[in-house]
Amino acid sequence: MTSLDKPTEEGREEAQQDARAVTEAALFEAFGGIRGMVETVLPGLLFVTIFTINKDLHLSAIAALAVSLVLLVVRLAMKDTVKHAFSGVFGVAFGVVFAMMTGNAKDFYLPGMLYTLGLALAYIITTLCGVPLIGLMLGPVFKENLSWRTRNPGRKKAYAKASWAWGLILLAKCAILFPLYWWADTTQLGWVLVSLKIPPFLLAVWLTWVFLAKAPAPIDVFAEMEAEEKAEAAEKERREAAARSVD
Repeated sequence: MTSLDKPTEEGREEAQQDARAVTEAALFEAFGGIRGMVETVLPGLLFVTIFTINKDLHLSAIAALAVSLVLLVVRLAMKDTVKHAFSGVFGVAFGVVFAMMTGNAKDFYLPGMLYTLGLALAYIITTLCGVPLIGLMLGPVFKENLSWRTRNPGRKKAYAKASWAWGLILLAKCAILFPLYWWADTTQLGWVLVSLKIPPFLLAVWLTWVFLAKAPAPIDVFAEMEAEEKAEAAEKERREAAARSVD
């Protein structure tokens, strides 16, 4: 190794570390972090716990909906992003409506299971169509929008791999839950569903981080737009100055 090669390698290592840090921050923001996971698990955990104890569908449903609303209020009070809390409230509300309409406590989980299945298919179908869903979700977070589709093929490939990972992991989760919906009782289904909330999610997020950390850096289209605007403004000033000098 020469003295000239060493700084180059150090620079590459620093660039890779920066890329990993940016990827971690983007994933944390996009998927809600620890609080987002708590907001995802807590309502279902409360429902199955209460139902296991007293088999009271109404009390279990009301408690789950109440805790999801409390989590939303906390988000609003802290002036934090509420998209994860809102999605939690809507998911629990749909579950409560289904369960109350049918009188079957297992139907509390059905909307979420159908959503998981739909999301798995969305990841796979969008990837087959050349617009992987992970890229659509994370592109704005990385300030690259859709530039990865035509200008950054290595990054598009990473998004495709990540979307395949999400789709297949969620399909595997559905392959476990839907048979239980038909064959198991409410308590068994509930505890299995709660136990499968976080591990598959963490696996998918980790694989996404692995794929993107090795991918080329995102193209900051917003910075490019700002640079173009500054260049146009400078060119306009130059022309105006030239016109004034002629006069």
